[in-house]
Amino acid sequence: MIISPLHYLVTRPEQAELACQAGVDWIQLRVKNRSYADWKVLAQDTLSVCRSHNARLIINDNPQLAAELGADGVHLGQDDMPVPEARALLGNTFIIGGTANTLETIRLHGQNGADYVGLGPFRFTSTKEKLSPILGLTGYQSVLSTLQSEGFSLPIVAIGGITLADIPALLQAGLHGVAVSSAISGAANPIEQAQQFCQYFTLTTVKITAHEHP
Repeated sequence: MIISPLHYLVTRPEQAELACQAGVDWIQLRVKNRSYADWKVLAQDTLSVCRSHNARLIINDNPQLAAELGADGVHLGQDDMPVPEARALLGNTFIIGGTANTLETIRLHGQNGADYVGLGPFRFTSTKEKLSPILGLTGYQSVLSTLQSEGFSLPIVAIGGITLADIPALLQAGLHGVAVSSAISGAANPIEQAQQFCQYFTLTTVKITAHEHP
């Protein structure tokens, strides 16, 4: 299973369209405080965008909707459905990512069969409520060093207030990639900004392979 090194979190299909035009191939739809019906419409439209650009769509927090629409996967927060329950619902072909803030949670996601872990926050971000303790670069370095010594190979994606300038240091620390939102959505030219992010990862030519489920 291939996990892209650049995850772009969107709230609207229009954001996904601009990013996909720039070469982004992994979209996560994060919808808060909307009815299931509204969420479904947004997800359907975003899925259409992703399919037209050969990009993957991950639904945030809602395994049932991901299954109903035939999205590519789901990303689960720490207060959402447990990974084993989501795997039982979705099956082995769906991608499942899990949020973590500590080593213990990362290990648990690995044991439970997640495909990747979103580790954060890197720094303060206004796009997420109930923010966990800030990790910073030293926090990532400490966590990744420990995981490396344990032979832990699950892809770890940094999230939380990440900018373009942060990427070299984060990748050097051993992260698989980054997840961003306002760094692209809030840019004066989102397409150009997304292209700059893509240049760090050469999304169309270099892929890093995650583990396969039995």
